[in-house]
Amino acid sequence: MRPVKRGLSVHTPAVYRIELQGVLEPHWSADLAGMEIRCTNREGEPPVTTLTGELVDQAALAGVLDLVYNLGLPLLSVEYLTPKGLSSGSAS
Repeated sequence: MRPVKRGLSVHTPAVYRIELQGVLEPHWSADLAGMEIRCTNREGEPPVTTLTGELVDQAALAGVLDLVYNLGLPLLSVEYLTPKGLSSGSAS
């Protein structure tokens, strides 16, 4: 388990990367708080959609996750990348 970053709270804006199994069309971006949508296909494997973007708080994250659940797309991973305003890249 990774340590929690100092200053993160449920009200903190942050950048997330979410991976889903299946294809999500780019027109869903507006409904997903403007997250970037990228789909990849590897031969012999199901397609994977990656959502990346800044969300205003964890309520917005819950809303995104709720929408993709209602669309029937299995969740593969959710990754916290950075808080708003940091340019250090991934916090992996």
